[in-house]
Amino acid sequence: MSQTLVIKIGTSSLTQPDTGFLALSTIAQLVETISALRQQGHQVILVSSGAVGVGCARLGLTERPRTMAMKQAVAAVGQGRLMRVYDDFFTSLQQPIAQVLLTRSDLVQRSRYVNAYRTFRQLLKLGVVPIVNENDTLAIEELKFGDNDTLSAMVASLVEADWLFLLTDVDRLYSADPRSNPDAQPIPWVGNIDELMELNVEVGDRGSNWGTGGMVTKIAAARIATTAGIRTVITEGRSPQKIAQILQGEPLGTQFEAQPTAINARKRWIAHGLVPSGKLLVDAGAVKALTQKGRSLLAAGITGIEGEFYSHDAVQICDLSGHEVARGIVNYSSLELDKIQGAQSDAIQSILGYVGEDTVVHRDNMVLMA
Repeated sequence: MSQTLVIKIGTSSLTQPDTGFLALSTIAQLVETISALRQQGHQVILVSSGAVGVGCARLGLTERPRTMAMKQAVAAVGQGRLMRVYDDFFTSLQQPIAQVLLTRSDLVQRSRYVNAYRTFRQLLKLGVVPIVNENDTLAIEELKFGDNDTLSAMVASLVEADWLFLLTDVDRLYSADPRSNPDAQPIPWVGNIDELMELNVEVGDRGSNWGTGGMVTKIAAARIATTAGIRTVITEGRSPQKIAQILQGEPLGTQFEAQPTAINARKRWIAHGLVPSGKLLVDAGAVKALTQKGRSLLAAGITGIEGEFYSHDAVQICDLSGHEVARGIVNYSSLELDKIQGAQSDAIQSILGYVGEDTVVHRDNMVLMA
């Protein structure tokens, strides 16, 4: 059965840890694996880190740049070299590829989100392997994904993938860092990510000297993907052939079960494409109405407002302890909500002096967060 796979490989797997030079043997195995999956009828998207690391090696830098301008310059140097290497390897197997560079703004605007979806779908229909990276050369800090784990999860959600594979420098998730703790226990299966908190898993945030990720970002990416109904796997990047074995049912890596979902494309965009501009704190009655009764958010249930935002911005909707229960597109600005919070809907006109919406966030523009 044909499936859509998103494979993310990190800098720690793509490069030599001591020099930052490309690990060509790993890239060769990855390309062979992806090409074989394509021949089996699967659609594959590769999210590849490494541009900054390759740029550093090309320029003779001994450590990752710290300023945004330097990172962007180094990424510009490395991205072309990285794609050249991929193109050489894939061409030898007659597999066409395409470069896709994304910024968060490509997913924030609904029209651009839909356009990105159509572009990916057309490339996959043509039998092409899209190779995705963040557009580090142009992205501003406020609209960066921050790491390619998050980017890969959002791409997987965008294209409605069946699987997300996060290839890293360990073979699976452990109860602690196996590189420093000999008592670390492997975790082969996660039914729900909240179980990890109960197990007191020490995920850390190390990553390699050349990368930005760590296990924290991979678990966050798994949460995004699994809530979108996508089965997610953390496994070893130096052995990409394990992907085929996992698809055949072998219990390799750490596998995260996809959560049951009926979320539509628009709500996936709200949940994963938009960057919240503020936060609404709501009382227990509002939480129950949203989560159990499928209601819209009314002004009467709001007890506090954080941040500055305008009408039609995205906001987080949180309970009084600060836990995010929903995310949605708000019908009022923060200044307006400051005046009408806690008020009944029929009092809004008299408070503001003009006719407003009955709902602060309509249920059609809201998605519950796991």
